[in-house]
Amino acid sequence: MSQHDNSTQDPRIYVSAEQLRRLGPRARSLTLLARQPARSVLNGRHASRLRGRGLDFEELRHYMPGDDVRTIDWKVTARTGEPHVRVYTEERDRQTLLLVDQRVSMFFGSQVYMKSVVAAEAAALVAQRVLAQGDRVGGFVFGDDSIAEHRPQRRAVALNQFLSSVAKANNMLNADLRPQGSIELNDVLQKASRIVGSNALVLVFSDFDGLNTQSEQLIRKLSAANDLILFPVTDALAKQLPPTMRAAISDGNLQADFDARNPALRARIKATFLDRVKDLEHWSQRYGFPLAPLGTQVPALDQLMRLFGLRGGIG
Repeated sequence: MSQHDNSTQDPRIYVSAEQLRRLGPRARSLTLLARQPARSVLNGRHASRLRGRGLDFEELRHYMPGDDVRTIDWKVTARTGEPHVRVYTEERDRQTLLLVDQRVSMFFGSQVYMKSVVAAEAAALVAQRVLAQGDRVGGFVFGDDSIAEHRPQRRAVALNQFLSSVAKANNMLNADLRPQGSIELNDVLQKASRIVGSNALVLVFSDFDGLNTQSEQLIRKLSAANDLILFPVTDALAKQLPPTMRAAISDGNLQADFDARNPALRARIKATFLDRVKDLEHWSQRYGFPLAPLGTQVPALDQLMRLFGLRGGIG
């Protein structure tokens, strides 16, 4: 499948690698470290705080006045007859894994931006900010036919390769796309579970098309051992279809006329969307990970600034 030439295209419909890289300096007001602003979505009522980087055991030493008694190693103390404490240091870095959905279901937008563009820009902003914080960054960029895997690294060249993959997948999308494959969200969640280990930061940018009971188990597993944040990307049209809307819709192979004047059809589409939202909200509360919803009406940067509780200028 050839890549779409977006050299003269509207940036609200397609992104370029250079466009994504230029977002980097504008992300410096964002933070994904454990300490969060008071208004941050990560401090929400149903969301856990980020646990942050882990601790590496460094040494045993004699207890000194003022040491936290919780750090006393009682086994060593009993064996030697003198109180000893365990000293820890913060890990120098940790891995961050971004899962970026660029399937054909993301190539839609009734407001200002395509869902695929919002996901691409949000992921690019977060990836560049994570690297600036000193952590390793990588992830999976997936379309309907392929998955590009990038192992987390703390190198600018690796980040640029990741952003290029995002742009390439984004430029594959078009209205006449006929996917040859059938990559599902669960396929990517499974791959993430296999490589991520524990104490990582896992971020998923997707419309979560194809969500099912297996998704819940995979999300539960990821959230149990890591900091997980889901970024559901939605379009307002899915919430309320205009009753006069008519269109031709296609799955890439078959085409059908879509007539929203049919109230039963409008109700089914709305119910499907709301069920997906309810599932994500339920799992967020049950497993203690935050949701950071994104829409197609304003730039991704503005939405991330609002979600993470940051104020003031971003220049």
